[in-house]
Amino acid sequence: MQRVTVTQGGWRDLLDMRDGGGPAHRASAATMALYGPIAGARGRFCLAQVGQSLDGRIATVSGDARDVSGQGGLVHLHRCRALVDAVVVGIGTVLSDDPRLSVRLAEGPDPVRVVIDCNGVMPADAQMLEDGGTEVIVVQADDVPVRFAGTIRLPRGPKGLCPGAILDALAARGLCRVLIEGGARTIARFVEADLLDRLHVAVAPLIIGAGPSGISLPPVERLSQARRPVTEVYDMGSDVLFDCVLRLPSAVRQCQKIEMPHAT
Repeated sequence: MQRVTVTQGGWRDLLDMRDGGGPAHRASAATMALYGPIAGARGRFCLAQVGQSLDGRIATVSGDARDVSGQGGLVHLHRCRALVDAVVVGIGTVLSDDPRLSVRLAEGPDPVRVVIDCNGVMPADAQMLEDGGTEVIVVQADDVPVRFAGTIRLPRGPKGLCPGAILDALAARGLCRVLIEGGARTIARFVEADLLDRLHVAVAPLIIGAGPSGISLPPVERLSQARRPVTEVYDMGSDVLFDCVLRLPSAVRQCQKIEMPHAT
């Protein structure tokens, strides 16, 4: 297990790397191994982050998820936000947690906030719409009325909105590095579609006993069918982080800003 200690100089190098600069020479080897793939991505890159308990829960049965991750896990999440172009959550996360999705526990820019809201039920008084922060993009089915400027409308499929079409629409707006932050079903759909480059699972030392799980994937009958990603393990202080490689780096996936016919 590698211990991640991020110095101010190393982190500023990573932020510079995010914006097109060279390697982060002041960052430690562990820091570069964990954050370098995000900061250095030059094409499309999709990361998902899950913070959960030892028994795989992200909240209690009543929905209390506030203290699942320790301080180390929270700081890591905010660093990831600072390194990506956009952070994505499902409408369930907005309705239950009313998140801001901004960068507060680390230095760096706030990402564009994206809400997958297939049925168009995004609350007009959601905190992220009223905090004066970065742009909020609502992605909804094209068969429901538009309520917010800049809404992306996509065809409704049998399971809702296609995850690949969502990433395509964001890439068309120049949002190439994407963090899928929640909830469990949203992350699972991107895993099932094989769209994630990395999956970060931060495990905090507590046992909840019951409640929603971190990732809700269809069951497999045999362990031979289970996904076995190449994984590095990091000591984040309060939490243990599993950095799972779900897709090996290949040729740069182009990210061009073009006009989308369904953007409203």
